[in-house]
Amino acid sequence: MLSAMLIQPVVLSGGSGTRLWPLSREKYPKQLLPLIGSDSLLQATVRRVEGIADCELAPPLVVCNEDYRFVIAEQLRLMGKPGSIVLEPIGRNTAPALTLAALAANQNATDPILLVMPADHVITDLAAFQNAVRQGAALADEGAVVTFGITPATPETGYGYIQSGAAYAAQSEPARLIARFVEKPDLATAQAYLREGSYLWNSGLFMLRASVWLSAMAACRPDILVACQSAWALRSTDGDFVRVGKDAFAACPSDSIDYAVMERLAQHKGRVGDATTALPPGVVIPLSAGWSDIGAWDALWQVLPKDASGNVATGDVMLQDCHDTLALSAGRLIACVGVSDLVVVETADAILVVHKDCTQDVKKIVDRLKKKGRSEGSLHRKVLRPWGSYDGVDAGERFQVKRIVVKPGGILSLQMHHHRAEHWIVVSGTAKITRGDETFLLSENESTYIPLGTKHRLENPGCVPLEMIEVQSGAYLGEDDIIRFEDAYGR
Repeated sequence: MLSAMLIQPVVLSGGSGTRLWPLSREKYPKQLLPLIGSDSLLQATVRRVEGIADCELAPPLVVCNEDYRFVIAEQLRLMGKPGSIVLEPIGRNTAPALTLAALAANQNATDPILLVMPADHVITDLAAFQNAVRQGAALADEGAVVTFGITPATPETGYGYIQSGAAYAAQSEPARLIARFVEKPDLATAQAYLREGSYLWNSGLFMLRASVWLSAMAACRPDILVACQSAWALRSTDGDFVRVGKDAFAACPSDSIDYAVMERLAQHKGRVGDATTALPPGVVIPLSAGWSDIGAWDALWQVLPKDASGNVATGDVMLQDCHDTLALSAGRLIACVGVSDLVVVETADAILVVHKDCTQDVKKIVDRLKKKGRSEGSLHRKVLRPWGSYDGVDAGERFQVKRIVVKPGGILSLQMHHHRAEHWIVVSGTAKITRGDETFLLSENESTYIPLGTKHRLENPGCVPLEMIEVQSGAYLGEDDIIRFEDAYGR
């Protein structure tokens, strides 16, 4: 009975989404953005499992990079979905991430069925998705490793494929044994796959019991399993977060779920109990649920609602005689006249104009920004912090101006700078200032000065947001000129 099963949603949130620059940045990637509706992609991933009939759901378990931890915790809090957040001190691909999730989910020997979902995908037909999950849960309960293959609509060259084989069992239609995995094909090969009919897009969605994954890793990649077990044994809890042993996890080899385990299941044709492999059967369930991995701007254009001319306009946008164009404004007016098949994206510090046929090459711009050491490749002008945010308003030689907003109860670290002094002006709210040995309050229209080399801290003791203007001056103004002595957020 499905009602007796516990399903543990596992959200893998490790990608950077560089092809969706400038909206997606290395330090604030696409899964944290509300690209489709008001929810971020991560929030939509968590929400799409709500209400699956006859299934008991555990709170979500997110595995993510440390850089995203506070934003993810806040997004889950806003949803009323407190869950576990396991932090990867360094990226090691999806197989180690899932291994950490399995260890976390099974620590009380409950052995739930893991529903493994990338945080950055879109699924528009929730009923079809949830029906497939119920089918997958029944098979995972029997010991199978289940993946979901997307029924292809076009000869897509940007996805890997799964070839489906024989029926898994008479009672498990439409599930089929996995015949093989294939890499991203060229166009002619993709067209042949579409005609042949047994090939599905590789979605990266999986269902399996935690114990089954750990056993499969023991058989296929014991080196990864041992490294993850060592890191998990050294874990510590830090507020909302579980931190694994950094050095132990850094020593873990990097590998994907497909390479580490799934391809080996296909090679063994689902034989169970083989003395040499002890591998579970690998099963694929076809899925037609409006799936997209939103890998680039053209993919986003495809899934968003369009006007009669095929245009998508978001934000302050005016289009005149345009066709099949995506225009997205985060603030300033975008005006397009007489263009077709373009993507135009505006943010506070960058503007992208690209033909829809070239959106995969946006990553090359990000690579060039990184080589030049420019911050636009990794950060937005407005940077979120656990205590609030700051926005770089202006900068020049030896000065920088920021707008700082501190949430009620927010507290910055006790810190010092070697190369800059700071002037603080309160715009609204109340600021509690620590400067050297003194502590005092500042109200609206009051200001203070923090000399270079002086320990200082900023707090918001009030019940409304604190808004300030900070003027920095000095020989070096980089964010890495911070010596932290105390920090409420464990940074």
